[in-house]
Amino acid sequence: MSQAIDALAEIFSWIGFGVGALLAGVALIMYLLDGTWLPVRAVVETGPNGRLVRWFDEDGGVGEAHLTHEQDHHIGDADMADIFVRRGSRNRMRLTHGSPAVRAVTRLAIGMLALGVVALVTSLVMLFVRG
Repeated sequence: MSQAIDALAEIFSWIGFGVGALLAGVALIMYLLDGTWLPVRAVVETGPNGRLVRWFDEDGGVGEAHLTHEQDHHIGDADMADIFVRRGSRNRMRLTHGSPAVRAVTRLAIGMLALGVVALVTSLVMLFVRG
């Protein structure tokens, strides 16, 4: 029985640390490719193709982006909204500072690394329990 637990702990520790490190690297690359997002105050307007937001960027240009259904629902009936825009782009915006995809991959990496740590601790405990 203890040999089976040792084998499972070994397998889960390798999987946890390996996949966790791989996902952490992927999350880092995604974070770097995501770019810089700046907070701005935008005006919400109704256009011919639905609601949109307009803002002034840091260079004095005017940016414009159409709202998705989820963004429109989140903003509601407000005339102004605090949004985040990508530096250098005049048509990309989102409502959160960080990317939800990067956050999800990071949390998955942390979970896999935690699995590796738990499996390693279990393996060490079993080693000392057997004597």
